[in-house]
Amino acid sequence: MATLSVKPSQRFRLPDWHTNSHLLSTNAERQRDASHQIRQEARVLRNETSNQTIWDEHDNRTRLAERVATVNRWKEMLDKCLTDLDAEIDALTQMKESAEQNLQAKNLALDVAIECLTLRDSRRDIDVVKDAAEKELHKEVEVIEATKKALQQKISQAFEKLCLLQEVRQQLHTDHRDKMETLDIDRGCLSLNLKSPNISLKVNPTRVPSGSSTLQQWDDFSQLNKNRADAEMRAAAELREAVALTIAQTNNELEAQRVATEFAFRKRLREMEKVYSELRWQEKNTLEEIAELQEDIRHLEEDLRRKLQNLKLCHTRLESRTYRPNVELCRDQAQYGLTDEVHQLEATITALKQKLAQAHSALTSQHRHLARLQADLDCKANSMLLDTKCMDTRRKLTVPAEKFVPEVDTFTRTTNRTLSPLKSCQLELV
Repeated sequence: MATLSVKPSQRFRLPDWHTNSHLLSTNAERQRDASHQIRQEARVLRNETSNQTIWDEHDNRTRLAERVATVNRWKEMLDKCLTDLDAEIDALTQMKESAEQNLQAKNLALDVAIECLTLRDSRRDIDVVKDAAEKELHKEVEVIEATKKALQQKISQAFEKLCLLQEVRQQLHTDHRDKMETLDIDRGCLSLNLKSPNISLKVNPTRVPSGSSTLQQWDDFSQLNKNRADAEMRAAAELREAVALTIAQTNNELEAQRVATEFAFRKRLREMEKVYSELRWQEKNTLEEIAELQEDIRHLEEDLRRKLQNLKLCHTRLESRTYRPNVELCRDQAQYGLTDEVHQLEATITALKQKLAQAHSALTSQHRHLARLQADLDCKANSMLLDTKCMDTRRKLTVPAEKFVPEVDTFTRTTNRTLSPLKSCQLELV
């Protein structure tokens, strides 16, 4: 006969069973309520975060767009500043080159002035005088040296200013290049969206890179570069005006001195021509006087020879009458007449000899003075030729080099143009 085996286990009471069922139902409802609350909160959170994300992305896109506009505005300002700066650099460079050309041109004026002074050193004797032309030449050299110094100073200032402008331009160019690169980056960021293929998570993207600057520092840096560029351009424009003024002033000073020097040369030439004409006239008169004096000396010598013949005649007559015999050797009227004639002839011969000696002395003096006149005429002719050569050389200052043809040859002392009779005489003497 089979027997019922009872497993040894815990036996719950029926109230416990009901309680358990009730607890399960109650917990299920509570869990569903909690889940429902979480679901509602999750939906609210999703809506809120979605809206927040959309607005954050919109705000940041707007900020990026504004930033791009700000950087682009600065980039355009730098573009204009760089353009103005390049134009100012070109203008200052041209002005500097103009000043250098003017400085180079002053060398010709200096060479001409020194050549004129060197030529005038070839004057001789009394003509080596410190006249107005020489004073003006020395003054011209001083003016040229002063103008060269002033131009060189402006050229040095322009060079230094160009170096500063290039330095500012380099800073602007670097800033402009950085802004161009920033624009490319920010425009790339602005073009990204949720469907862009190249978006990904990055390691610590919120880090602050070393060397970062604040917005104020960024703005101050660009503003400082622009302000410095504007200040340097204003200074360069003022320097250009100063260089142009210096060029004009030096040219005017040199031109005024050139006119004064050439006026002194022309005045000196007219003065020498007047003196030369006077000396020529004196030479002509002296030669005429010498010719007349020589003629008178010849007549005096002829008269002296005749008087000597007369004296010989008287001496012979008196000597012959000393041989009269005895009482015939008397002092008659003939004897007294012959004796008086001898005395008269001796006095006449003495007077003629004295006058002839005076005439020879005067002739010697005339010849010596004629030699001095001719030597001085030679000096004057040489001086006038030298000053004429100086005036011809100074034509280099007004005639282009390719058109300049010397009118007077320094070495052969010949002229390439028709001279006045007076100047032809000068050349003949030389």
